[in-house]
Amino acid sequence: MSTSLLLCVVNVLVFSVLEITGTNKIPALIVFGDSTVDAGNNNQIPTLAKSNFLPYGQDFEGGKPTGRFCNGRLGTDFLAEMLGIKKSVPAYLDPAFGIEDFATGVTFASAATGYDVVTSDLLAVIPLADELKYFKEYLEKLTSFLGKDGAVERASESLYFISIGTNDFVLHYFALPIRSSHFTVDEYADFLHGIARSFLIELYSLGARKIILNGLPPSGYC
Repeated sequence: MSTSLLLCVVNVLVFSVLEITGTNKIPALIVFGDSTVDAGNNNQIPTLAKSNFLPYGQDFEGGKPTGRFCNGRLGTDFLAEMLGIKKSVPAYLDPAFGIEDFATGVTFASAATGYDVVTSDLLAVIPLADELKYFKEYLEKLTSFLGKDGAVERASESLYFISIGTNDFVLHYFALPIRSSHFTVDEYADFLHGIARSFLIELYSLGARKIILNGLPPSGYC
C-alpha cells in the first residue's frame, strides 16, 4: 500500500472516530490483530514470523527494524499521531517499554495470527485469545498505575482497533487444505464471524466502548 493511500485510509478512520466521539480527546489507542498492526511482539516469541531485519524499518526513526512488517510506521502509528496521542504505538512484549508508555497506547498484535486458533498454531504465534489475556494483564498494570477509577475511565475512553482475518483465508483456507476440506467459504466465514463476535463481547465486558473492527483487504493484492 502506498503512503498516500495509507494516509487517506487513516484520515477516513479519524473522521469516523471524530463523528463518534465528538470533541472528546481519545487518551489511548489499543490494538489487536496480525502483521498489519504488530509493532514487534513477534520479536519476543520463538517463531519464524518476524520482521527484525532490513529492509523492514529502513524508514522508521533510527533506520532499524522494529518488528513492524513495514518499511516505516504502521497505519495505527499514523492513526495515533493524527488523534494527537503519540507518533507510534509500542508492542506490549517489547521490554524497552513499560506501563508509562502503554497507558497511552499499546498493540497486542502478532504477525501471522488469525481468528482461527489453527492459523496461529501454524507458525507458533500469539492466538487472538492470548492477545485478550495480555489485555487483561495490561488492565491490572493500568490499575496500579492510574488507580481503579482512572483505569476504568481510560479503558472506556480509549479507541480499540482490530485488524485481523486475512491469514485465516490466505494460509488456512486457500493455500493449505486445512479448513477448506471441512468448510465451504461461506461456512468458514460464519465460523470466523462467531469467533469475532465472542471476542468483541468479551472486549466490551472489559470496558471497551469505542471499537473499530477493520475489514479484510483484497487478499489477492497482498
